[in-house]
Amino acid sequence: MTHAAVGSGLTCATANGLTEITSGLQPGEQVVVELPAAFAGRGTGTGRAGTGANGTGTGGTGTGGGGTGGTGNGGFGRNANGTGTLTSDYAGRPETVEETAELVTELGGTGIAEVVDHLDAAQVAALAGRVRAAHGHVDVLVNDIWGAESLKGGPDQWDTPIWEHDLATGLRILRLAVDTHLITAHHLLPLVINEPGGLHVEVSDGTVEYNATRYRISAYYDLAKVSVNRLAFSLGHELAPHGATAVCLTPGWLRSELMLEGFGVTEANWQDAPPPDFALSESPRYVGRAVVALATDPDHARWNQQSVNSGQLAQVYGFTDVDGSRPDIWRFIVDAQERGLEADYDDFR
Repeated sequence: MTHAAVGSGLTCATANGLTEITSGLQPGEQVVVELPAAFAGRGTGTGRAGTGANGTGTGGTGTGGGGTGGTGNGGFGRNANGTGTLTSDYAGRPETVEETAELVTELGGTGIAEVVDHLDAAQVAALAGRVRAAHGHVDVLVNDIWGAESLKGGPDQWDTPIWEHDLATGLRILRLAVDTHLITAHHLLPLVINEPGGLHVEVSDGTVEYNATRYRISAYYDLAKVSVNRLAFSLGHELAPHGATAVCLTPGWLRSELMLEGFGVTEANWQDAPPPDFALSESPRYVGRAVVALATDPDHARWNQQSVNSGQLAQVYGFTDVDGSRPDIWRFIVDAQERGLEADYDDFR
């Protein structure tokens, strides 16, 4: 049996999550993963969701879209620069979507690399057409297109009031974060609903509950992340009559390439990073395992329209990160950090 997945704008760190698709394969099963390196013109470049398809079901197709620096920036940076036809905030990154495809193939699937501008409806429609022709159906669609990691600025630029924030930059953030998700859903969800049991996962930063009472970086970033959460709710309403489910998932403190580089460490020695609470960070495979858990749950409809994080799902499904831990940085932030309390990090792992 063949399970086909499509992941937009994925990087090598992201691939570590995406490869979880293959973890539940049974003898004779095969995963085909198409990897369009999502971009949206100048100033974008995506590569976030380490997620994908049904690894144990029957004849499943999964589609994953997009990403941020939180889970692996610059998925197509080197490839885009090499062709001379695309420009990205992440241009020059060493990771390529081809490497992602190779990692999937090494683990027993079939990785296929593509480049798709998710602000160009015609390109996304063409992607949908290729998936339809090759597989006929999508069991899991994961949309984590972002591309505004550089546009949102660093900590010294956060909390800038809207009247001081560059308007063009702010509107660009919203276009990258919201329009891309709507365009992708419009063209790919018909492949999810043409058979019952489909799963759509939107990926954001912060759950509905968390974001509802906290300001997130800027008015534009805040609105972008709240919008993605709400989109999962809205799509869940529209998918339910077709026997499909929509969920919004947020990872925790993710060890992307950019995050590791910022602290001067690698995945091999990430424990040496200076912030003490980096002990609660998670690998990209953790959020990938969260999606696999949802996809292989025959009752995943119980999550329809909900907003959850990777740590929450780990507690429900029992999966762990690659080191055997269950990091839950969001629970730590709420229960300890924001209250100014001393905490044993082991209590949140």
